[in-house]
Amino acid sequence: MRVILAPMEGVVDDLMRDILSTINPYDLLVTEFVRVVDQLLPEKVFLKLCPELLNQGKTPAGTPVRVQLLGQEPQCMAENALRAIELGSHGVDANFGCPAKMVNRSNGGAVLLQYPDSIYAIVRAMRQAVPQSQPVTAKIRLGYEDKSLFMENALAVYEAGATELAIHARSKVDGYKPPAYWEYITEVRQRLPIPVIANGEIWNRNDAERCMAITGCDSIMIGRGAISLPNLADTIKTGAAPYTWAQTLELMLSYTQRELTGRKSDYYPARIKQWFSYLNRQYPEADTLFRELRIHKTTAEIVRVLATAQQDLASVSGQ
Repeated sequence: MRVILAPMEGVVDDLMRDILSTINPYDLLVTEFVRVVDQLLPEKVFLKLCPELLNQGKTPAGTPVRVQLLGQEPQCMAENALRAIELGSHGVDANFGCPAKMVNRSNGGAVLLQYPDSIYAIVRAMRQAVPQSQPVTAKIRLGYEDKSLFMENALAVYEAGATELAIHARSKVDGYKPPAYWEYITEVRQRLPIPVIANGEIWNRNDAERCMAITGCDSIMIGRGAISLPNLADTIKTGAAPYTWAQTLELMLSYTQRELTGRKSDYYPARIKQWFSYLNRQYPEADTLFRELRIHKTTAEIVRVLATAQQDLASVSGQ
């Protein structure tokens, strides 16, 4: 089986990919999307979003990274796909799943699920531009306003020559509300001869096993669950015990130290709060601490709160 980290815009950047691939045996990581409009983008755009390209397309832990593109113009998508490959990306992925209103208003992401012919044209152009030895993949949802075109979109991706297809088992309108409709993935997997990757509502090892049993897929993609439980992929692949709150808090402090020395340090208060908002699902202690973090706006205040929480936890453990 394979476990793949989903592309999560504004969440899974190169630092997060580094941290999560260090503590998990991921098979593949997919980047946040590179927005393609009407031109071949300069190399610096790819390197900024995916600095792993300077390390043979791998994280420091050695996990391969695949660049994802989002756009609607086939030739531009093709040209940028080839550039990503030439820079060292392990294959290239097309985004047909992003539900963001701003993206959809620009005819990108999930809005294209209304037009299977456009999906076909984009994937076909990318496939023709990229060497056959390199994977060309796509990620879709089950539809835009409804799920009526789910099979037509899946077939469009396959017939255009894609290597594999990841399916987030919800429509754009469904957003991220449970449930995920895994049974639709089952139908696609039975119809398509290429690998199908199941995505949606996988929060723990039991969810992963149920998803694979229902869909018949041997590859899964995890997104919000990977942030909620930092070593989720390890629990799924090896049966490792889920991280304790103490381990997770230590990880948060390690993340803090690295974020504050990185290029996104100005965004640290918002980003650590964002991560804690995901941790709430797994750890009651995170919810309690998040209530305190929310009122603070400065980096110094937040770091102090986290350090105090770790000291208090160590004090209790030592009693």
